[in-house]
Amino acid sequence: MSAPFPLLRRSLGDSWRSLIGWSAGIAAALFLYLPLFPSLGGAGSQMAKLINTLPPQLIKALGYAQITTGGGYTESTFYGLIGFVLIVIAATAWGSAAIAGDEESGGLELTLAHAVSRTRVAVERGLSVLLRLAWLALLSGLLVGALNGPSALGLGLPGIVAVSAAYLGLGTLSATTALAVGASTGRRVYATGAGAGIAILGYVLNAIGNQQKSLEVLRAWSPYGWAYRHTPLVHGADWAGLALLYGTSAVLAVVTVIALRRRDIAG
Repeated sequence: MSAPFPLLRRSLGDSWRSLIGWSAGIAAALFLYLPLFPSLGGAGSQMAKLINTLPPQLIKALGYAQITTGGGYTESTFYGLIGFVLIVIAATAWGSAAIAGDEESGGLELTLAHAVSRTRVAVERGLSVLLRLAWLALLSGLLVGALNGPSALGLGLPGIVAVSAAYLGLGTLSATTALAVGASTGRRVYATGAGAGIAILGYVLNAIGNQQKSLEVLRAWSPYGWAYRHTPLVHGADWAGLALLYGTSAVLAVVTVIALRRRDIAG
């Protein structure tokens, strides 16, 4: 009897080097930023004085309004900025390579020639991407928890779990967007543009929506806003936001399967 999930296992086996690289990048960012908080945080700290010199619009756009607190600092510097960039790049790269990249290299047609169904390809390749992203989100949460005490962040476990779920949701949305577009077009460049584009659009809409009350409605259309608008690291899970992130990703996963099943791979 053949081993279960052969495409999943092969995909994970082929990507372990890149997973180690992205894990190292996330660890490096957390070890670089979080230990600095004790010397920078606090109402009368150097950071607070620097933030007070910035234009209010810039502070709101960057999400720095609560940066002098442990939760606000962690969310603003890592989850909302460098960590956001890292997981979006990883998700987009993996999502665009899983189907569109494999098709452009000729590997997808070869796989299908071995009596593997298109549904199986879409599901197992997508699950491979999701598992890798879940590891990155778990790793970030574990490291934040480990650095919580030494860095005097004052974070609670529910907040760390909540922000990790939101972080994974953002990565999953970029990945499923890339998968869906890749399955629909067979072009990696389109898949990459879509995966990165939805993340950038979400960030921009959230930044504009932060500027004034009349524009706040834009945050309701921003995946970035769905993840972070209620500061989950401080206030806990935003169930509505998580439902939007994972619900949209689920719809895109279905689109991926349908598009791959209907399209002429051989061209």
